[in-house]
Amino acid sequence: MIAMSVSAAEAKNKLPELISVAEAKNRLPELIKAVEKGQRITICRYGKPVVDLVPTAIGKKKKLHLGGLSHLDIVKDPNWWKPMTEEEVEAFLQGRY
Repeated sequence: MIAMSVSAAEAKNKLPELISVAEAKNRLPELIKAVEKGQRITICRYGKPVVDLVPTAIGKKKKLHLGGLSHLDIVKDPNWWKPMTEEEVEAFLQGRY
């Protein structure tokens, strides 16, 4: 009994899948919110489908990685402070180092 009342409430709040251009123009913010929740909406002109409103994949943000460089493998060279040899300088300048 409770499950039926929940789905009835959801059905009441859910927008129709097909909507006219005029109605879409008047209800655009509401349509955008419905699409953000995962609903697909088709806009029709003179009864023929012309546009589908679907969630975009472009706007999704990457997961923020906290901790700076802690996820990288850092090679610790005990000789980092020593000057480069002439061969190393030449290799570096040629892009081989």
